[in-house]
Parts: sequence; C-alpha cells; structure tokens
Amino acid sequence: MRLKKSLFIYFRLINQHLKAILEYQADFLITLVAAMLTQILGFIFLWVVYQQIPEINGWSFWEVAFIYAMIFFTEGFASLFFDGIWSISRFVNRGEMDRLLVRPVSPILQVLGSAVGMNGIGNIFIGAVIISQALRHITINWSVGMVVMAFILLISAIIIRVSIYLAACSSVFWTHSPGNAFGNMVHTVSDFAKYPITIYSLGVQALVAVILPYAFISFFPAALLFGKMDWSYFGYLTPFVAIYCAGMATFIFNRGLHKYESAGN
Repeated sequence: MRLKKSLFIYFRLINQHLKAILEYQADFLITLVAAMLTQILGFIFLWVVYQQIPEINGWSFWEVAFIYAMIFFTEGFASLFFDGIWSISRFVNRGEMDRLLVRPVSPILQVLGSAVGMNGIGNIFIGAVIISQALRHITINWSVGMVVMAFILLISAIIIRVSIYLAACSSVFWTHSPGNAFGNMVHTVSDFAKYPITIYSLGVQALVAVILPYAFISFFPAALLFGKMDWSYFGYLTPFVAIYCAGMATFIFNRGLHKYESAGN
C-alpha cells in the first residue's frame, strides 16, 4: 500500500513537470533532436572504426554497439524520469530542502520527481533502436530464462545508473558546492563503459567495475548475453550490484540530510 502511494505521488510529480515542459514545444523538439544527433554521431564513429578492423579484443561491431547503446539507453531513462537528482545542489544551497523535509513524503521520492530531462527521450529512442538491431545481428540462444535474465539485467542497469548519480550528487551535503562538479565528473566516467573494458589498463578496469560500477550497466551484461566465457560470470552479479548501489545511495543521501543546515537565513 505504501509503495502504491509513493508511486502515485511520484508519477503525479512527473506529470506536472511534463505539462510545464510541453508548453514550450520548440524547446522540447530542439532538445530531443540534439540528443538524438549526439547518439547517432557516436554510432557512426563506431561504425567507421570497425570498417578498418574486424573486431576489438574479440568483440564484433554489433556486440560493441550493444554496449555503447546500453550506456545511452540507461542515461536517457535516468534523465527522463530521475533528472531531479541534479537539483540536489540547488535544494541544499538555497535552503529549498526545508520544504521537502516538512512534507509527509520521502525526501528522496520528492527529489527524484522534481525535474524531467526531455533529452532522455532521444537517448532512450536511439539506444533502443541500436540495441534491437544489435540483438538481431548477434546469435543468442534465446529461452524463457534468457529473456527473463535480459529483463533483470536491464532493470538492474537502470538502478545502478540512478544510484550512482544519487550518491554522487548527495556529496553537496558535505561540500556545499553551488554546482554539480563532482556529479558531472562521476557522470563523465561512464564514457569508459561505452566500450569493452578489456581495452583499458587494470586501473581503469577497476574504476568502472568496482569503484564506479558502470561496467555492470553495459559490459558485464553483454558478456553474459553473448556468452563471453572470460567475463560472463560477472554478469550474474549485476542484480546484486544494483541492490548494493541502491542501498549505498540511499544511505549516503540520508546521512547527508543529517548534515543539512538549511540556508542560514
């Protein structure tokens, strides 16, 4: 019952933001097209590279395209439905967190539903198209169990992405930074996970597999689905990594609330 009420409130918040944004249709279309062009150009770059070489460390073009698309698909989902995470710095520095705390609704829920990133639609659309095309060109022994696993991996990847953002942006409770410098830096690290992590040094592999587990959004799920024996077993850990990331992000946010001192006026 409590979950149902929380979801109802969350989607009401998102709905109101969507109505406000769609009042400015030109801005909406420009944002949407810009996001789509960015992903298309990145995909073209990848295609040009593979015209010169048949594979990279045992990964074919469509396998890498799947990895590439998973990063942008999950980013688009996080942007469209959870863009409010990037507003935490504003809530803290302007004292707006006060009104969130006095309401009988979870502060995290209010933060998540406080903004909508319409560029996420473009990322989701292009990412979904590339993923579907990649799966068409890759031989996978589909079964009911494999379909269920693929769905779990996708949901887990989205949870990991959102959790990393929430934890990173919650740092403002301690830094009191007016911007999202740390969050943007953490976001930039995800670029390493657009490609197989085997092409990087051990230090970078540790960064995106352990410290900021973006590899569990793209590389490890792909290794599991495509039967890359050296790495596929790590793919089974993806749901557990998602649970860990969600728990840590919630813990860090709640600890940050204890440090919150309003705006001082």
